[in-house]
Amino acid sequence: MAVARITKEDLTLKLDGEDAGRPVLVDARLKYPWEHSSIKLPGAVRVAPNAVTAAGLPKERDIVVYDSDPDEITAGRVAVELAGAGLTVSVLKGGLADWVAGNLPVDTKDAVRAAAPPPTATAAKA
Repeated sequence: MAVARITKEDLTLKLDGEDAGRPVLVDARLKYPWEHSSIKLPGAVRVAPNAVTAAGLPKERDIVVYDSDPDEITAGRVAVELAGAGLTVSVLKGGLADWVAGNLPVDTKDAVRAAAPPPTATAAKA
């Protein structure tokens, strides 16, 4: 099943429109790119690509899925699954990389912090 693609320019126009016509943005990045990034598209909701569910996504609004791959491989797979659940879905052409390269707005999210180093042998004895 082929899924439509939307350019960053067309998505920007839709996001600037009326609330009722704005698409829901779905971040479908793989675990590592998701966890090690501090940005996402404005208002995007997270859908883990290995556990895709349409639960909580409104059927009456368009859905735009994106990932970190400029070839939209993961986003395309997630979009097909969401379309199979009855949603109107498209994929952001060029993914997050193209959006950021266009100097378009993003939201900040917490990135995973590095784990603390293990205690040293001398600190453990203290």
